Amino acid sequence: MIGADGSQLGIMSAREAMFKAQEAGLDLVKIAPQAKPPVCKIIDYGKYRYELSRKEKEAKKKQKTIDIKEVRLSPNIDTNDLKTKVNAARKFLTKGDRVKVTLRFRGREMAHMANSKHVLDDFAELLADVAVVEKAPKVEGRSMTMFLSEKR
Repeated sequence: MIGADGSQLGIMSAREAMFKAQEAGLDLVKIAPQAKPPVCKIIDYGKYRYELSRKEKEAKKKQKTIDIKEVRLSPNIDTNDLKTKVNAARKFLTKGDRVKVTLRFRGREMAHMANSKHVLDDFAELLADVAVVEKAPKVEGRSMTMFLSEKR
């Protein structure tokens, strides 16, 4: 049994503990119910719940959510345009986000999908210093996608 001020009150019966809590005008809360004997504390339960919710909110503020940013390319992209897209992806990766690189095919480009895989390979090669390929290029309908994430 732990008192309202944090002092040890020793081992006592549940009835005795409840009486002491009512005497203090506070609640009796089991802190460690699986312990032998169970550990109880005299506290204001409403205030205790409020403090827990405040701690949870603080923890949520500090955690980093990982977003997925998308970079779209076409199969006949020029080298300078590719470098511009690489710089955009590099910026996303340094912020800690994952990058989805999509190679979109239109019309006759669909017939030459296999020949265009080198565009995604070049993209991954240019970012090899900061990124690692999380999911290899995969064809899905009219596009080929690849996921990159920051090197650890």
